[in-house]
Amino acid sequence: LDGTLVETAPEICDAVNDTLRRFDLPEASLEQVARWIGHGTRELLIQALASASGTDAATVRASSTLPLIAAEFDRHYAARCGTRSQPYPHVVDTLQALRALGVKLVVVTNKEGAYTQRVLDAHGLAPLFERVISGDSLATKKPDPAGVRLCLADFDVPPHRALFVGDSSIDAATARNAGVPVWLLPYGYNMGESVHACAPDRVIEDFSALL
Repeated sequence: LDGTLVETAPEICDAVNDTLRRFDLPEASLEQVARWIGHGTRELLIQALASASGTDAATVRASSTLPLIAAEFDRHYAARCGTRSQPYPHVVDTLQALRALGVKLVVVTNKEGAYTQRVLDAHGLAPLFERVISGDSLATKKPDPAGVRLCLADFDVPPHRALFVGDSSIDAATARNAGVPVWLLPYGYNMGESVHACAPDRVIEDFSALL
């Protein structure tokens, strides 16, 4: 979802900084927030707090104040979700064309379900997908292949007849773990690294290449 279908970093950055200001902590830059995207919003908040307080992620996770700060972040992100995000070029028309061809479309994201649905609804994308697997849908999340394997089983699709499309090394690892081919887009959120480094089956410049 984030970095593949929808550019979400600006509004996530807004929510992070809303939260940091509330606790008198220095704000994060958009570039920093983009690097932290990929493991779900809770992990992103932990990285932001570690950076702002000059400590490490383990210390933040163990902090007694984390639940309070996380609740504050949840409130801000709920308000910000869908306000400054936008689908990347050719995403909507390509998804519509694929669906018209009978392709089964599924979102597998580490973003929590409530926020996943808000982003999909904000941009009218929800009706295009047969299934949405969020970061809290199952006991594990990407790069664990459980979400992909569940969809393959439900739709009775062998791995070689599926394609995982993403924007990060996390997505590449998820696809490899599920035995599914993987194409990556170079414009998303890959912790500041080139997507070529994780050797996907193909790097495509924009979403229309899927057609």
